[in-house]
Amino acid sequence: MSGLHDLFARYTFGHPERAAAELRAVLPAHVVSEVDWSSLRREPVSVVDPELRETESDLLFTARLHTGRPLLLYVLLEHQSTVDRWMALRMLRYVVRQLERWRQEHSKSELLPIIIPLVMYHGPGGAWTAPRRVEDLFELPEGEAQRERWRALVPRFEYLLDDLTAEREEALSARPGPPLARLAWLVLRYGRTGELARKLPDWVALFAQVQAGPEGAEHLVVVIRYLEWTEGKAVHTAARRVLHSVMDGQRAEELMGTWAEEMIERGLQQGRVEGREEGREEGLQQGLLRGRADSILRILGARRVHVDEEARQRILTCADMATLDRWFDRSLNAATLSDVLDDRAW
Repeated sequence: MSGLHDLFARYTFGHPERAAAELRAVLPAHVVSEVDWSSLRREPVSVVDPELRETESDLLFTARLHTGRPLLLYVLLEHQSTVDRWMALRMLRYVVRQLERWRQEHSKSELLPIIIPLVMYHGPGGAWTAPRRVEDLFELPEGEAQRERWRALVPRFEYLLDDLTAEREEALSARPGPPLARLAWLVLRYGRTGELARKLPDWVALFAQVQAGPEGAEHLVVVIRYLEWTEGKAVHTAARRVLHSVMDGQRAEELMGTWAEEMIERGLQQGRVEGREEGREEGLQQGLLRGRADSILRILGARRVHVDEEARQRILTCADMATLDRWFDRSLNAATLSDVLDDRAW
């Protein structure tokens, strides 16, 4: 289910205003004060390194500093729902490749842009335990004095960490930012602790703030679908009661019921139905694949992205769920077909 967590985090924090709230909560105070937050922009898919796009679930933003210098501040937001011991090495690799790409495009520059990597974590196994500094991944000689001498010879690099599991509910609720960002922090924090059904009623006011926004209905649908995907019947019941508290009963039922057929869950449901009808695992898998492919095409249609027949057949006949999941994630923010189907996959 890690793809579901990635999808929810990307939807929420892929928007610059909500990304700014996350970054302001974690970046050092001196960085927060020096960034012109009105300049924060999410980089399009085409800017992210193609090789990394195949494996990473990252968000990349650019911003300018108040100094007015043409220096860009690159901020990488990487969402994690499990502890990855090698995260420091992954982040270092990403930063180096991003710098190499920048150098190719700015060959006359004598200085590199600042890149700040940030990991957001909300795993079910407790606090983040992986090393945050790449130098801690090296096998060094015993003895503190010896280790320090050798440590000076290995790469030094550290990423920032927003460990939601270490934050109290009151602290997350009090973070400055749009209502959807604060609700997402809470949902991610308690999503797999077994406490969510009990806590949802306490967040009615926050749900109401989300609903009152210009895209409130859409935001609530995404939150509810995420809750239904990752939790059980108790959470489903609690979520329905919360919705009935913040909006008309008929509208609440519409939000609870329509999204499954219109978007993501359609693939899962179709897979289950076909699996039962055919009575074998192959039917379930084929149903999941076709459902996910149909969802991609429906999203692209809703975004008015033209899909020619060749591309349509490629999506419908794809037999690899990981590839379909990647295309699905891209389709949510795609402006053109090339944003979804990169040339490397042909």
